[in-house]
Amino acid sequence: MGERIEDDELLAVADRLLAVESTAAHPDALHAALDLVLGLLGPGVTVERFASGGRPSALVYRPAPRRPTFRVLLNAHLDVLPGSPDQFVPRRVGDRLYARGAQDMKVTALALALAFRELADVLPYPLGLQLVTDEELGGYHGTAHQVAQGVRAGFAIVGEFSGLELVTESKGIADVTLTAVGRAAHGAYPWLGDNAVLRLVRAVERLLAEYPPPAEPVWRATVNLAAIETADTAINQVPAQAQARLDIRYPPEDTRFAGRAPDEVVAALVELVGPDVAVRLDRFDPPHRADEGSMEVRALRDAVRAEGYPGGFLRKHGAADSRHLAAVGIPAVAFGIDGDGQHGPAEYADLATLGPYRRALRRFLLAVAP
Repeated sequence: MGERIEDDELLAVADRLLAVESTAAHPDALHAALDLVLGLLGPGVTVERFASGGRPSALVYRPAPRRPTFRVLLNAHLDVLPGSPDQFVPRRVGDRLYARGAQDMKVTALALALAFRELADVLPYPLGLQLVTDEELGGYHGTAHQVAQGVRAGFAIVGEFSGLELVTESKGIADVTLTAVGRAAHGAYPWLGDNAVLRLVRAVERLLAEYPPPAEPVWRATVNLAAIETADTAINQVPAQAQARLDIRYPPEDTRFAGRAPDEVVAALVELVGPDVAVRLDRFDPPHRADEGSMEVRALRDAVRAEGYPGGFLRKHGAADSRHLAAVGIPAVAFGIDGDGQHGPAEYADLATLGPYRRALRRFLLAVAP
């Protein structure tokens, strides 16, 4: 440990890592991606391996009598969403490195791993490296599982792409199923039945009246009507049962969701949609917020500004593993390189930001003494 790898060497390793099809459907590839990154760290480190739901993860730190509470925890995920075969053949065009996972977030993951390799032995505090392989599926078997096993830190950097900005807030998630029950009848005689789909649509309309679909980015709760389903396959039948699936994203300011118990959220939604439908809360994850005035956030911002970047604060409408850390009181900031095309056919990492990112990260880690 301690030897610095230059950016060109990092990118050579990145080509190998990006070629690994580390999707949920390929558990062997998840292990391969994890082992590739762990292999960069060399001897003289403690590697705790975890497994949950068939997903491997690891926690790395310098040897100690017992696992410490980390002053800083570096968090990276190595799994990606499925892509076409050509997306797992990395290619460079100028400062752009195209591949599935280049921006989200394998290149940044390598930068975090190498920062650990270079500095863990010289920092006057315990530094941790958390490598997980299920963030794209929600992070429950990686970061959340490790947190449940007692992993703790005073501050965390989650390497999600941010263009060297600091993501200090992200929305929480409420996955909801609405179920309406009516009465079946022949489709030619609808007055003899009670159409469950119509009951459901009226309930959804009441919810969308409170949370209308935005036409531009807004920092408030949003409701995505993801599906309306019925078991009926015949067109000439009045449906007796129907379900709607909703993806609700909410900021810390929305007191209908934030800081509430699951049964309180269900009660609030029942009040909104009315008594004609049943409400089930399938997933309920908290929002994430870091104190922008904290010493760590200010030190990270100063480190970014020393590289000539503004170090602005961002709010993200999507969720990341930072919410699992924040849920147990670990302040977390998402901080990564730049790029574009996340989850799309032309995803790329902006390599012009890689050097400044690595230097800012190093400067921050050296600045935050206990």
